[in-house]
Formats: sequence, structure tokens, C-alpha cells
Amino acid sequence: MFVSVIIPAAGFGERMGATINKQFLLLDGKPILVHTLERFQLCEAVDEIIVATQKSSFPLIEEITRTFSLTKVKPPVEGGQRRQDSIFNAMNTIDEKADIISVHDAVRPFVHMKEITQSIETAKFYGASVVAVRAKDTMKRATTDGRVQETLNRSALWSVQTPQTFQRKILFDAYANAEKEHISATDDSFLVEQLGISPIIVEGSYENIKITTPDDLLMAELLLKRFVP
Repeated sequence: MFVSVIIPAAGFGERMGATINKQFLLLDGKPILVHTLERFQLCEAVDEIIVATQKSSFPLIEEITRTFSLTKVKPPVEGGQRRQDSIFNAMNTIDEKADIISVHDAVRPFVHMKEITQSIETAKFYGASVVAVRAKDTMKRATTDGRVQETLNRSALWSVQTPQTFQRKILFDAYANAEKEHISATDDSFLVEQLGISPIIVEGSYENIKITTPDDLLMAELLLKRFVP
């Protein structure tokens, strides 16, 4: 089984308020992206890693790859206007032997090895998987003017993370359908669901945060002190 991992890293990260792209901000002296790439570099189930980023970032990605001996990272590909476009561009460069494609956020450096491997194994047998955690807070549906309509059953709600992992054909079919039907999404699982396929949830960790704001970066610095991959 050949596993390709796609890391979309073309976003600017306006909410971070930084002068550089959020994936290149330093965490314990290394870019956040490096921490993320190292998780997949160390996973024996992963065969190749493809980063989709802005063309201006290609030299930095190549430097990172050399400096941190990220031997599984292939030459970067140019990202698109949407996350969805970046992933599609990367999909078209994966190895022809790839059976499984896993997509992971560039700024989720605290993914555990077991979450990566379980998502791959689950996708291998069931076609599609998503890493997620159970909702902690009481969830309510509201109107556009902020009035509560109903309280949702928290036991049935999950907060979806990445990696999201799929059999190659399923993900390619999902993207072809999205183009045909003009479907736009920030979540690959949603595109797959439009084919009538229900991904299997792999229960993840609350540590697997997405670093998108300055508060998240502070939390990441604390998590790094006790994180065990």
C-alpha cells in the first residue's frame, strides 16, 4: 500500500496578524510547518509528502526539506486561490502507485502517530476516514440575528480535524463531482459525502489544534512542552 500525504500550505492566515504566513512562524525555533511535516516523515506508513504552497515559498520549502532531512517531502506544487484548489493541484502530482491519499492541515503540528496510522488503516478498509473529537460544549442552532432556535444533541456532534484520508479513486471522484456540480468546500470529507459515501470517524485528541490565531500560538508553546507523538 502506497500512501501519499498532501499538506495545503498556501493560505496567508489573516487572523494571525503576522507579517509572514502562519505556517512559517517559529515554534520552539522551528517553523510550525516543520513540526507538522516531521510527524508524517516519522510515520512508517507514509511514502511521500507533497506541500502545496505559494510559488514564492518554493525556495523556503526546499530549504526546510534539506535542513531538517525531510526525505519524504517531494518538490512543492503551486497552491490555488482556495484550499480545495491547492489540494487538487497536489493530487495531480502524487505518485501513480498511490492507493491512499491523506490530507492534513499545515498548522496542525500536534497530530499523534496513532491518529495518522488509524486514519490510513480505516480508509484502506472503509474508503474514507476523518479524525475528529467529541463536542465538549453545549451546542445551539441560532438564527442570523442571534436568536437561539434549538439546543442540539451534543452526544451526536463531533469537531472534525485532520488528517482526512481516502482511497485514491474516491477522492478523485469527489473532486471531479465538485467541479461538475460547482461545489466549494473547506473540508474534503464534505466533497466525499456528496458522493453518498460516509467517512468513518477516527477519534482523535484535543491536542490536535489548528494554529490560526495568536492565542493558538501561545497554546501551542505550552502543548509542545508535554507533547508525545
